[in-house]
Amino acid sequence: MIAIRKSEERGHFDHGWLNTFHTFSFGAYRDPRHVGFSVLRVMNEDRVQPGSGFGTHGHRDMEIISYVLDGALEHRDSMGNGSVLRRGWFQRMTAGRGVEHSEFNHSPSDPLHFYQIWIIPEREGIEPGYEERDFSSTIEGGWQLVASRDGRNGSLTVHQDVDIHLARLVAGEQCDRDLRSGRRVWLQMVRGAVRLQDALLSAGDGVAVTDESSLTLLPESDAEMLLFDLP
Repeated sequence: MIAIRKSEERGHFDHGWLNTFHTFSFGAYRDPRHVGFSVLRVMNEDRVQPGSGFGTHGHRDMEIISYVLDGALEHRDSMGNGSVLRRGWFQRMTAGRGVEHSEFNHSPSDPLHFYQIWIIPEREGIEPGYEERDFSSTIEGGWQLVASRDGRNGSLTVHQDVDIHLARLVAGEQCDRDLRSGRRVWLQMVRGAVRLQDALLSAGDGVAVTDESSLTLLPESDAEMLLFDLP
């Protein structure tokens, strides 16, 4: 079964400094029909104005993944980590027993565009941790494993039975993707347009996939998407 969550159906708030879209219930946005998918709890697409951002605040018992689409994301946390992530970079922060952090647009002139993703961990009370990795050179037309439970093939390590793949697809080149039996899959369109079966997906659209053995994707333009292989 394939269920599409169109971009325009997401929760949306424009705070001036922050223009944000919520695929699942988050903050002031509440929709009992959309509170997550498997262990995928948050899928926020954020655009942050220059010099603005999220001040220091705390989290517990969550795997928090950020993916920078454009601009520069400045990260600081109570574990002593501090860095600036640019287009194509991913970071994973394990909140575990508790961590405080801030995320700001590092640039005084250019907007920041990034995804913030939360995954429910396999257990509570994990030791807090942090990783970051540059996936900007992912081969066009292919899939790159960017996060996994065991950190294989240079991917980030997440404390959950999850594989996250990044795809950059070339217009007109069909891509067939086999799916593991008994798993759930979430597709998140990041850029471009792709035809999935008979449906046209555009940037911001999400797709919940259950009880399917494979997917056939035909990019109508150069496109980028995230695929979450979930329990």
